[in-house]
Amino acid sequence: MDQNSLRQLLMKLAAGEVNVDTAIDALRSLPFEDLGFAQLDNHRALRWGFPEVVFCAGKTAEQVAGIVERLAARGPRVLGTRASLEQFEAARKVVPDLCYHALARCLWLDRQPEEPRKPGVVVVAAGTSDLPVVEEAILTLKLMGHAAHRIVDVGVAGLHRLLPHISTLQRANVVIVIAGMEGALASVVGGLTDAPVIAVPTSVGYGASFGGVAALLAMLNSCASGVAVVNIDNGYGAGHIAALINSRIVKDAL
Repeated sequence: MDQNSLRQLLMKLAAGEVNVDTAIDALRSLPFEDLGFAQLDNHRALRWGFPEVVFCAGKTAEQVAGIVERLAARGPRVLGTRASLEQFEAARKVVPDLCYHALARCLWLDRQPEEPRKPGVVVVAAGTSDLPVVEEAILTLKLMGHAAHRIVDVGVAGLHRLLPHISTLQRANVVIVIAGMEGALASVVGGLTDAPVIAVPTSVGYGASFGGVAALLAMLNSCASGVAVVNIDNGYGAGHIAALINSRIVKDAL
């Protein structure tokens, strides 16, 4: 149950449109809900403003379907990362309006698509091979209420491709930089903007990149101030952090 749903329930209770017993039933599983194989944190939407996100890798299709069904029953938005097509198909049988983003490997639900999204986040990607992580970050931002501006295929092998976008970077509230190989793009962007930069190393690269470890270490050792780093391929984590930062900035500006 998100904040809007709870507010509507309490308003109906105050107006006499629902009785106390109905309200108690609705709130009974608010702290958490035990499904036997998982305990859903139903309180997270109130604490964070966004419901629990499902990490689908390692779960059976039936487990994912069960979790998604309960989350969809309690809120208008659902996100499942690292989801397979099999898991999505199983979940869609119980949540027919569920969607799937094949490139991002995410299943998702948005029953409030008309709500305005906050501007201010820019997502920059070094190469086309980084797009799965890019799409995961942008979908996360979208579901959390933010509209991301994307700049892709501007890696340091052709740095002149980034130059036309400098003014966009300098107007951003927060920038996500996604890069594999040597991961140098995060340092470059960090030196061009005073916005906080969230660097995401990807597992893109040849053998000595060690599945993204080379990019991770390069980003951790960035000489540019204001660069923070999330884990390898963690587009969701970067999107979530960027949404939290941008929400505070937009809120303070109002």
